Amino acid sequence: MLNIILMGPPGAGKGTHATWIEKQYQIPHISTGDMFREAMASGSELGNKVKDIINRGDLVSDELTCALVKERLSKPDCAAGYLLDGFPRTIPQAEALEKMGKEISRPVTLVVNISCPDEELIKRIGGRRVCPKCGASFNVNSMKPKVEGICDECGAELIQRKDDNEASLRIRLENYYKSTQPLLDFYKERDLLADFDGMLGKEKLKVVITELLDSKK
Repeated sequence: MLNIILMGPPGAGKGTHATWIEKQYQIPHISTGDMFREAMASGSELGNKVKDIINRGDLVSDELTCALVKERLSKPDCAAGYLLDGFPRTIPQAEALEKMGKEISRPVTLVVNISCPDEELIKRIGGRRVCPKCGASFNVNSMKPKVEGICDECGAELIQRKDDNEASLRIRLENYYKSTQPLLDFYKERDLLADFDGMLGKEKLKVVITELLDSKK
């Protein structure tokens, strides 16, 4: 069973690899942002709580986030596996996920971590362009769209995120490493962690990740 957590710093290529993993293995890609939006749109009790909190400008608590994750992973489309992106972010969240995974018989079976040097991440982020409509990601230096400024997938006009610059990225990286290293150690101790070199390039990385995932099915 492919119950996967996808980890890696901003710009490492998580979104790119999440897209093909979802399609190739027919498992839902679950990001915390999407999960919050789906919950709010559903009108469920949990979703309404999240909506009220976000509308007030407050942060969603660990307790509520974990409840939403449990609700999402319990849905039928996760029966054959799932790909979690953006959760867990802390050890308490990882421990909560471990507990809920046992309760709903959907424990994490693999943690895929994509690493990349900071200077390469800064270069990638500066050239990143994203589609505001479908979420597809491109890069003006290494992964250009077929038509400049236009999304290959849906034809919408691509944008550059406001925080896709060196100053913002360095702050994000500092926070990421501070919170992530304990998580990597947590999953390494449980023999669930698989590290991959983001410098291999998209296609080579896809090959080695595929080999691992096929061996875990």
